Amino acid sequence: LLLRLCNFADAPTESLALAWLVGCLGPSVPVPAPFLTGPQGAGKSTGARMLLRIIEGMSADLRRTPKDEENLIAAVAAGWVTALDNLSHLGPDLSDLMCCIVTGAETVKRALFTDGDVVRSRYRKPLLLTGIDVGVIRPDLAERLLPLHLERPRVRRTEEELWAEFEEILPVILGSLLDLTVKVRAAEADIPTDLRMADFAHLCAQFDAATGFRALDAYRTSLDDLNDDVIEGDLLAQTVLKHAAGIEPGTEVRMTSAEWLHALTQLYTGEDFRPLPKGWPTTGKVFSDRLKRLQPVLAARGVLVDWGRTKAARYIEITRPTPPAPDEQAGMF
Repeated sequence: LLLRLCNFADAPTESLALAWLVGCLGPSVPVPAPFLTGPQGAGKSTGARMLLRIIEGMSADLRRTPKDEENLIAAVAAGWVTALDNLSHLGPDLSDLMCCIVTGAETVKRALFTDGDVVRSRYRKPLLLTGIDVGVIRPDLAERLLPLHLERPRVRRTEEELWAEFEEILPVILGSLLDLTVKVRAAEADIPTDLRMADFAHLCAQFDAATGFRALDAYRTSLDDLNDDVIEGDLLAQTVLKHAAGIEPGTEVRMTSAEWLHALTQLYTGEDFRPLPKGWPTTGKVFSDRLKRLQPVLAARGVLVDWGRTKAARYIEITRPTPPAPDEQAGMF
């Protein structure tokens, strides 16, 4: 019933939305933040309201993005699911704070009108986001997002008609969701150990075992798409991949961070001395820190980055692993 009212682009997206709703009913399981995206007029805000009101009730609604950390934490404390509408930009501070909300964190503030008393606020709540495009996505947040793609409906309906039908069938939707949750929690499945959000990945595996859907495969595909988004928005990642393409598989290339920065800068500027983009690392330390953020994304594209030390200095090692032999690949299947 719910899926008939939402404009999800395909069946894998629908399975991920259902898995997320099941995860929201379990406070012990951190769930990634769904990011409803699609063209203008695809019903992103309406779909988000429906997902939100299944958990929070008909009085719940979307909110504008708070301007600072204090206001966002206050918004998170106001309910179980925090839904932010029409995101157009994610700055570094907001991105880091969203990571903390998804996986859990704590803030400590001095209590008002006291000298030594403090107030501790712990939070780990589900987030729900909508937007057409948020620009550059940082790698750590990308691992905590769940893209849900929507498409424009062929037939438009009035708000009054749509919400009247939704309110009528909401008890049936919630009852079905609770029944589904019982089946999913009772299902047995292996825990995927290669994904950052392992609890949600395990939930997807249980969901597949209980329903026969392929939510885990859809989740992996969505993470691959997010890795592509991160690479497309980061010129340093693109330059590292371009350099790694010239490395023979199985060969380990070691250089200091300053030497790597010099080599990649020359590769980017080229013979025509193209100007460096804003945000390009200026020192070896800054380069090393940026590379640590990109390490999981690069590993997903077959480029391994590691750090080490010799008696002379620290180094960064970049490797392209040797692909398995055909007989080994056959043995894997």
